[in-house]
Amino acid sequence: MYTSTRDSKLSLTSQQALKTGFAPDGGLYVLPTFPQLDLRQMLAVPYQEQAVQVLLALLPDFGEATVRQAVTAAYGDNFASAEITPVKTVGRIHYLELFHGPTSAFKDIGLQLLPRLLQASLAAKDRVLILAATSGDTGKAALEGFKDVPQTGIAAFYPDGGVSPIQERQMTTTGGDNTAVAAISGNFDDAQTAVKAMLNDRALAAKLAPAQLSVANSINIGRLAPQVVYYFAAYRQLVQAGTIQVGEAVNFTVPTGNFGDVLAGYYAKQLGLPVNKFIVATNANSEVADFLATGVYDRNRQFLKTSSPSMDIQISSNLERLLYYKSNGDSALVAQLMQSLAETGRYQVPADLLAAIQEDFIGDKAVDHEVEAAIRSVADAQDYLMDPHTAVGYVVQQRLAIAGPTVLLSTASPFKFPQVVAEAALGEHYSDGFEAMQVLSAAYQLPIPAPLAQLADLPVRHHQLLAPEQMPDFVRQLAKEVL
Repeated sequence: MYTSTRDSKLSLTSQQALKTGFAPDGGLYVLPTFPQLDLRQMLAVPYQEQAVQVLLALLPDFGEATVRQAVTAAYGDNFASAEITPVKTVGRIHYLELFHGPTSAFKDIGLQLLPRLLQASLAAKDRVLILAATSGDTGKAALEGFKDVPQTGIAAFYPDGGVSPIQERQMTTTGGDNTAVAAISGNFDDAQTAVKAMLNDRALAAKLAPAQLSVANSINIGRLAPQVVYYFAAYRQLVQAGTIQVGEAVNFTVPTGNFGDVLAGYYAKQLGLPVNKFIVATNANSEVADFLATGVYDRNRQFLKTSSPSMDIQISSNLERLLYYKSNGDSALVAQLMQSLAETGRYQVPADLLAAIQEDFIGDKAVDHEVEAAIRSVADAQDYLMDPHTAVGYVVQQRLAIAGPTVLLSTASPFKFPQVVAEAALGEHYSDGFEAMQVLSAAYQLPIPAPLAQLADLPVRHHQLLAPEQMPDFVRQLAKEVL
């Protein structure tokens, strides 16, 4: 049974946790203990079967037939690679490419599966409105996943001017009869805070009834659980390539903002994957990296817009789950820390808790000029293009130089950030992202992912700009229209 990070007395099934998304006390849903998967068995099967085994372990009350059906539907012809998440070794770097799905970002791994799992958990009378606060990639992946899914609607909120032009166009051109998109005056944290407030707003819930709210961010365990799979997939590919032996521990470098991607790796380790260190890479918004070094989480600092906008986040929600696990399930402590964060913008963990976290995690940051230099050097030396988020991870991985085989998670296609990549790799500035895409494609003999290539011809369907306090009214109106 699942419980809340802030109240160990709360208990509910994985289906209930997935459907509600967010605990009523403001905490996140967690499975208190992890089962152990058979590593050799996991390494003997393809991605889809690995996904089935991980989901049955983490979402135990979904039946096997339901899980298999959802996995088959989620990971098929909509991914451009048969491996789903292939490992590409370039020089001495092992890139785990997570961007071969329909929106060219790692969020597709969870958001192609979550809608199918959610639908399986709904009764005929149920109606659910999904909320997605996004720093760039979650929004489009969620919109694409939930588009026209029966019994659901979806609203995606992104910071105005805080995503790349291509990311914005991906969202604002979204079709479907149950989708809505709005820019928010403010940053990602403002959007995420407003979404969390709506999820715990009883008055709003009463007005929406019988429909209920849920969430597509990685605070939803149904979004997070599928991401665990690609860690096992990467390990299997390294074993098959002869890079490592079965049982050998590896490192994973993870560019992160909301801490969900790297937390999924920690879940994989708890399920039995041999991992030495998780190398957490942040951009100049370095609250998480600083916390891993000092034990102090402090968001009372200037918010910075960077060339890696999907990581421009100051409140990393999934870190709360790690605090729960590393404190041996001390929900009272977690609640106290989160209250301090809400009231003062900071908290400090006890020394023993920090030491426990540092056993598995180490972090550092990369600023924009380092990111651009990394993109240029790898493009020049290897003819390989990194998007700016992957380049953040590359810089931190090279600087920390943790011993042992290391996998760098490549979180998005370089064509999602073509102007940044073109200026870094080719030294040319392009005001038009689609022109930059064409130049990069020609220069590096790479095909532009079809959904991105088609964006220029799609009409913009969503034009809203809201203040955060206007979001509840927007959600009420959407519920009337689509549910």
